Amino acid sequence: MTDLSPVRRALISVSDKTGLVAFATALAGQGVELLSTGGTARALREAGLTVKDVSEVTGFPEMMDGRVKTLHPVVHGGLLALRDNDDHVAAMTEHAIAPIDLVVVNLYPFEDTVAKGAPYAEVIENIDIGGPAMIRSAAKNHGFVTVVVDVADYDAVLAELSANDGHTTYALRQRLAQTAYARTAAYDTAVSTWMAGEAEGTPRRRTFGGALAQTLRYGENPHQAAAFYTDGSARPGVATATQHQGKELSYNNINDTDAAFELVSEFAGQGPACAIIKHANPCGVATGKTLAQAYTRAFDCDRTSAFGGIIALNQPLDGETAEAISGIFTEVVIAPGADADAIEVFGKKKNLRLLTTDGLADPAAAALAVKQVSGGFLVQDKDVGRIARDDLKVVTKRQPTEQELADMLFAWTVAKHVKSNAIIYVKDGATVGVGAGQMSRVDSTRIAARKAEDMAEAMDLPAPLTQGSVVASDAFFPFADGLITAAEAGATALIQPGGSMRDDEVIAAADAAGLAMVFTSMRHFRH
Repeated sequence: MTDLSPVRRALISVSDKTGLVAFATALAGQGVELLSTGGTARALREAGLTVKDVSEVTGFPEMMDGRVKTLHPVVHGGLLALRDNDDHVAAMTEHAIAPIDLVVVNLYPFEDTVAKGAPYAEVIENIDIGGPAMIRSAAKNHGFVTVVVDVADYDAVLAELSANDGHTTYALRQRLAQTAYARTAAYDTAVSTWMAGEAEGTPRRRTFGGALAQTLRYGENPHQAAAFYTDGSARPGVATATQHQGKELSYNNINDTDAAFELVSEFAGQGPACAIIKHANPCGVATGKTLAQAYTRAFDCDRTSAFGGIIALNQPLDGETAEAISGIFTEVVIAPGADADAIEVFGKKKNLRLLTTDGLADPAAAALAVKQVSGGFLVQDKDVGRIARDDLKVVTKRQPTEQELADMLFAWTVAKHVKSNAIIYVKDGATVGVGAGQMSRVDSTRIAARKAEDMAEAMDLPAPLTQGSVVASDAFFPFADGLITAAEAGATALIQPGGSMRDDEVIAAADAAGLAMVFTSMRHFRH
């Protein structure tokens, strides 16, 4: 093995033909012989290039509907042979195997096929076999062979060939080999993840893969290196959004924007809604007759925390709402679209990032949630649990009113997106107090009520915002103290999972306070 390795013969077989003709033309201009298969060979010939079919080299035609075409010793021997090993060279001579110095392969579009909801048989046919085999062979022999799996690397290869008289450097080949193995690993991850969803039972092994979307300035803190990877899914959100302005998103921006958009997507088809997020927790969520009103009502829940927050909307951003949002410093706004007036308004706010998506995320779509722990990963189904009115069980003497029921369901939806222990006060379709992440549920209840009192004072209102509100608790009240605190804050109804050993005590306290309370038999812990 030497630093410089010549490229005299290239095998090209790609599904994504972006930049293909220009790249192959440049290779041919360097005197590189081109081998290819199927549609790739056809595209190159139509561009006027001389191409030899792999079937001419192997002596076997493509067969079994293209399932078998490059799985042959003449191909893999040409990729794997060590050029400085006499035995390998002798074997190549004996079996008429010519070296292949460059492999350019991008794989069957398996991820896209799954994303579009193709039937099982079509998905199976989009599992590439020959492509990963060639990639892995070439990558293993990167001491001599250059492997390209990404269109983005075409220019780097051409630059080296030009600078080094038709040779590539070891440093480039090694880097491309790492990229190649990461690509086949991510591809196999996509296949195994899809199959895990189709089969029954818990998979014995799990893998996770992603493609680098952005190298971040740092992680949660400046001393932590970080990057953003995408998983190839088509789910609307921060990973698939278009950024219209502002500097690059940070690690915390991406995390909070995801939390905001996932929450506001819960209100698809329920009229204008807005969620304001700070440190992955909502500090205000509301509906309204207009998007601007929804934003104002969400902002009024906690104007202090909203400063420097993330705003998510469930409808395309309009100029009026953009003007309202421009009243305070905001890090990111994400919405399923934005009109020209809104873009013009935000154009005056150079530090504000505006992201638009092609739609809302489906809160009922199955997905996995992954958390790293020392020595492993915790994997669970994404919390897609939802309830309707018919799922509620009234456990108190007083029945809730229609408005209380509507507000309780709204509060329950928000509670799902608040760090445990979560307590949410809601009135008329807007949060008026949020208690998040406390070790004691009663502390969350008190904090949310106190924040509502502070906002009432700041807005010069005669009574706390929680007066006449409803309360949602993401898990059961273990004691009556949390419920009593909520009643003292002015709440009139509560929604909670139930299931405590002291449910009777809590129900009795609700009856004594004249509250209505419903059980959901579902909890929403979020850690």
